[in-house]
Amino acid sequence: MTMRMRIGAWRLVLSTIVAFAGIAWISPPARAQNPLAPVAASVAESAPVPASQIPKEITDAINSPDRPATDKTLDAGRRPDQIMAFYGIKPGMKIADIFAGGGYMTELYARIVGSTGTVYSQNGPFPEQFKKSEDTWNERLKEPALKNVVKVSKRFDAPDLLPVPPESLDAVIIHLNYHDLVGFKLNRENVNAAVFKALKPGGIYGIVDHSAQPGTNDTVTTTLHRIDENFLIKDVEKAGFRLSGASSALRHPEDDRTWIVFKHRGQTDRFMLKFTKTPAIAADAKIPGA
Repeated sequence: MTMRMRIGAWRLVLSTIVAFAGIAWISPPARAQNPLAPVAASVAESAPVPASQIPKEITDAINSPDRPATDKTLDAGRRPDQIMAFYGIKPGMKIADIFAGGGYMTELYARIVGSTGTVYSQNGPFPEQFKKSEDTWNERLKEPALKNVVKVSKRFDAPDLLPVPPESLDAVIIHLNYHDLVGFKLNRENVNAAVFKALKPGGIYGIVDHSAQPGTNDTVTTTLHRIDENFLIKDVEKAGFRLSGASSALRHPEDDRTWIVFKHRGQTDRFMLKFTKTPAIAADAKIPGA
């Protein structure tokens, strides 16, 4: 073998070693990735908002002396200050609270948006076992602080689910109940389409829910009352929304996501996602029933 051939052979061997070394250097972090890590890979999670940066109207609403005492006992676990700050809830906004339940979030929205804003608080028919929640909701809406709330009692498959003009809402939020839309086989396609139609271009669709283990999709929505984050993202994006933000404020890494959420209220790992109706999508999308 000539000297030139020997040099060429060594170059080939050396390049092969370097290539494999590069793969080996890249691979371990991928293998070591936390299987319970957030899956919203297209959007990095923002850190919790520092207490000093929470807008005054939010802290004033949360600290209102006439808020129900039972609501205040939930604040430490639910962290409504982080939710409201992340979604940018402020005076004058028009908001819908979908699947409002007993109205914990409805009341906070109403206090923050104030007399110049409006909150549409929606619930479907309450099964008999949830009559207590229905009574709580009805009584709450009688409070003077909630006179800017429009009660919406409509099934989730109603064509006029949100009784508002198209592109008139600033934000729509579902708090801890999207998994129920899926698990109870309610018409979430209609819900998402109605939300898309009602939001202004650039409007926010916010969803907070209990995290299930990655890959479980919709299989534990009625057992553990959790939902796979990636499944939910794909489900909502099918309606034309774009995932534009996520927050780590409600994360609990100590939660292995295998226990039912009622076992330790306020201690579940929760994702907080922000979807946006982008102007381009708003102009081009075809929405059922629009």
